[in-house]
Amino acid sequence: MIRRLAWTACVLLCLVGVASADEGMWLFNSPPTAKVKAKYGFELTKGWLDHVRLSSVRFDNGGSGSFVSPDGLTFTNHHIAAECVHELSTGGKDYMKTGFYAKTPSEEAKCPNIELNVLESIEDVTAKVNAALKPGMSVADQGQAQRAAMSAVEKDCATATKLRCDVVTLYSGAQYHLYTYKKYTDVRLVFAPEFAAAFFGGDPDNFEYPRYDLDVSFFRIYENDKPVHLQNFFKWSTSGVKEGDLIFVSGNPGSTGRLNTTAQLQFLREVQYPWTLESYARRDALLKKFGAQSAENARIAQDDLFGIENSLKAIKGYQSGLLDPAVMARKTAEENSMRQAVASDSKKKAQFGDPWSELSKGMDLQKQIYLPLTYLERRGGFRGDLPGIARALVRAAGEKAKPNGERLREYRDSALPSLEQDLFSMAPIYKSLDAALLADSLAEMKEKMPNNPVVNRVLNGKTPADLAKFLMDNTKLDDVSLRKQLYAGGQAAIKASADPLIALMRNIDPEARAVRKQYDDQVDAVVRRDGGIVAQIRFATEGAGMYPDATFTLRLSYGAIRGFTEDGQGTTPKASKLPFFTTIGGAYEHAAQHGNKDPFELPANWISAKSKVNLGTPLNVVQTADIIGGNSGSPVVNTSGEVVGIIFDGNIQSLPWNFVYDDAIGRSIQVDSRGILEALRNIYGAGALADELTGKTATPAK
Repeated sequence: MIRRLAWTACVLLCLVGVASADEGMWLFNSPPTAKVKAKYGFELTKGWLDHVRLSSVRFDNGGSGSFVSPDGLTFTNHHIAAECVHELSTGGKDYMKTGFYAKTPSEEAKCPNIELNVLESIEDVTAKVNAALKPGMSVADQGQAQRAAMSAVEKDCATATKLRCDVVTLYSGAQYHLYTYKKYTDVRLVFAPEFAAAFFGGDPDNFEYPRYDLDVSFFRIYENDKPVHLQNFFKWSTSGVKEGDLIFVSGNPGSTGRLNTTAQLQFLREVQYPWTLESYARRDALLKKFGAQSAENARIAQDDLFGIENSLKAIKGYQSGLLDPAVMARKTAEENSMRQAVASDSKKKAQFGDPWSELSKGMDLQKQIYLPLTYLERRGGFRGDLPGIARALVRAAGEKAKPNGERLREYRDSALPSLEQDLFSMAPIYKSLDAALLADSLAEMKEKMPNNPVVNRVLNGKTPADLAKFLMDNTKLDDVSLRKQLYAGGQAAIKASADPLIALMRNIDPEARAVRKQYDDQVDAVVRRDGGIVAQIRFATEGAGMYPDATFTLRLSYGAIRGFTEDGQGTTPKASKLPFFTTIGGAYEHAAQHGNKDPFELPANWISAKSKVNLGTPLNVVQTADIIGGNSGSPVVNTSGEVVGIIFDGNIQSLPWNFVYDDAIGRSIQVDSRGILEALRNIYGAGALADELTGKTATPAK
């Protein structure tokens, strides 16, 4: 259901200009003040922006969220919380199925492995990073020098501030900004609905509209075993939104490719996306087969299966843009215009050279090394939690022995606390699922690289299934105390270890490092240098008032609450005008239309509470704010800085926003603040939580 013809029509509209489009994932230190003022008459003041920034949070597992009470209450999507919900479901409990509600602070359950980040400050450190560059350096040496400089800036910052410090690459490498974060690691679950309510409609309704999902969960953050008291948090709107209202989305979009060159887009279209779709489809089938073996297997695999099926649809949507001739024609025309501007100006030609040709060469190399890079270095052939732990232990031992500036970026000093939290997490690990994932990934790697000597050395005559079983039967890395011993013991402990997964990662490490070095020196460094030059050319020809591609860092988007006319290729009739909101009553109707059968089966709580619920309460709402993956859980706020909803999805027409934004029919989708309150009070009996949100009560310190 990619709706390719409709998307082509939208892009053609873009080509002639859509002046009213609410485009942009804007930096908080470079907000779209003039654009918002000109179109909506609203002034983005420093105080308003600071309040929104400090009330927003990033979940390090890939999503966004926000503070919604002075006592550390935080909310995000259920599908961002699912990792914690899944990990807490032990001892015969299945909170994904039954939901979870802590009626008192003592019942709030600590998540085994979640880190929340609050953006405290941003500093432009471009000059510091580029000071490491010397005349005559090769592109590989330039890349290494910049990575070393970034690590040094981060270490100095972390030492001085005791905060999390990340240097973020913007505009491919034209700018570097230092982001400092307050970090919270004591995160406790307060409320999560049933998976069936959060993901009502399942995969058939995913990236569709109308939707009827309660995709929310609530946590509380603690320090020193007490709820944190916050100065900045979003007040909760009980009045919600109406059509045409200006709204803002404050979240952490993961990655976009709007500034990519045509060579980079072609690599995605011809290599990365086809491989990803094939591999994800394979994993989807594997997880379904694994889950069909028992109810417990189905529970174990549920979170992974949701992630894979969601990603499959997302990648298909991204790919649809690159398969569309109109999109590629637009990108090619933009690039040719810039190239002509440089070629016709001798000063610009001398200054900038031909970065597009260099980037094209880099993409050619990436095509050549993609399979070994993916299967060996990025563990595409060694999937599973325990193989990942083994790789981290082996790498950490080698990297920590080096000076900070010479390490791989993920093992720099400033990154080690988060790495250690992951390594020593008490989250449950399921060897049965790991064995299935590892066996299938080994088989996939063998199929894709049948003559690779590393692959043949690893298998050593065994079948992938036999090797995976041997490794899982004999590894002890599920013991956290052993992981701590190996990590503390460094290179000597790793070298002496007889654990078969450690031995496996030692075995492949030289070749994995070699292909990583090729990538770092001849692809990443080229993108950093020449992609940065292309950005500088954009600045010179288009002005500096543009936003960078997404980097999983805090951004501000804006837009209006607005319905749209469906194109007729999805689940609704042709040319159906869709309102900007759906209702709780619509969820009951949608369930009845499908016989109240999975994935359209409402939980028992909903069925028994129907007579008490205001069925006309808005539940899901569509709007034009610019989002992408990573924005899940982002608060939607009004001009008063109040929460009016939470982003949980986009429609299928929004997925090509990865490359080109257009709001003719593309929409982001939020859960409405009114629907959340109605569900808490009258479906889940969580009146105390609803009162805390609306400021009627405060949770006492524990």
